[in-house]
Amino acid sequence: MDLFPLFNSLRVAAISTVVTFFAGIFAAYYIARAPRGLRGVVDVILTLPLVLPPTVIGFFLLKILGPRGPVGALFEIRLVMRWYSAIFASVVVAFPLMYRTARGAFAAFDPSLRHAGQTLGLSNTFIFWRITMPNCRAGILAGTILAFARALGEYGATSMAAGFTPGKTATISTTVYQLWRTGDDAGAYRWVAVNIAISFVVLLALNFFEGRQKRA
Repeated sequence: MDLFPLFNSLRVAAISTVVTFFAGIFAAYYIARAPRGLRGVVDVILTLPLVLPPTVIGFFLLKILGPRGPVGALFEIRLVMRWYSAIFASVVVAFPLMYRTARGAFAAFDPSLRHAGQTLGLSNTFIFWRITMPNCRAGILAGTILAFARALGEYGATSMAAGFTPGKTATISTTVYQLWRTGDDAGAYRWVAVNIAISFVVLLALNFFEGRQKRA
């Protein structure tokens, strides 16, 4: 059994989660404090990938990152049909989950704690990392785990941006489809079982940390 799809899926999901973590927190923190009108418009734009079909997202990625696209034409390296192309797709589809959960956590944060830190002369950076983030850790953690799970199981946008090349761009999701398409149901079932097992562990971890947060 070739384990490359597992390795590649975990690699793509891990890198995507790191990118989504910082991008989602940055966007959520500042948008939660933005004026209502601006917040509503930007919120819709950033959440849009959550409701768009993955194939539509993949189409836009190909048009933007392709050799003739506005971004792809700027780089000498190829940005599509490579293993790292799946990272772009995974970040786009997983970002709204991180953003929405983090924004909800920041919106529920008691601003008096931030004001108290400011009166003590603490820097905004110190207040954010040592006061705001610890108080919002439940929402941040939930968003991070959900983003990882979403990136791990992404198929539509990934298959269009990265394609399927055994040993190079294959992920668990694209491998399941290719095995099914070629009539190898036994192989498809094996990878389905692997995906279910990983997803089960991820959701179990989410419930565990949420339970600890409630008891704290």
